[in-house]
Amino acid sequence: MNIVLCGMMGCGKTTVAEVFSARGYTVVDTDQIIVERYGNIDGIFAQFGEAHFRELEAAVTAEVAQKYNNAVISLGGGCVLRAENVKNLKATGKIFYLKAQAETLIKRLKGDTTRPLLKGGLEEKVNSILSARARIYESVADVVIDTDTLTPAEVAIKIEEKVL
Repeated sequence: MNIVLCGMMGCGKTTVAEVFSARGYTVVDTDQIIVERYGNIDGIFAQFGEAHFRELEAAVTAEVAQKYNNAVISLGGGCVLRAENVKNLKATGKIFYLKAQAETLIKRLKGDTTRPLLKGGLEEKVNSILSARARIYESVADVVIDTDTLTPAEVAIKIEEKVL
């Protein structure tokens, strides 16, 4: 069974995945695969648009869900917005929503210029995206973990407790 990490940009998916990697788990990052194969995400958005990026993301997600077992899969923030992605991921894993409040996300994302959806006003964008996605994240998750007051290692421990 795979451990699937979902949630907003800045919730800690990549950092928690790094904790698992240090513990010997196989870690797969769908955004990283996209970057390795197709170029940086900002460039994909700029040249081809978000819809094209979501198609690439769906193909990579289906491949990863099928290919890996007992891995930690870190998703891009919008990956679970597509029902087909959720279906593929749940077939081989358990989805963990790493939940964080807008204030926490804004603090963590301040100064990050690599995220195309955050261009043009960090606070407004985070609040808007979180408002649109929070219910979806909660509805697709098998487990919700509030990350606001936890370290990445503490989040990893909570996940392990739910899996083992």
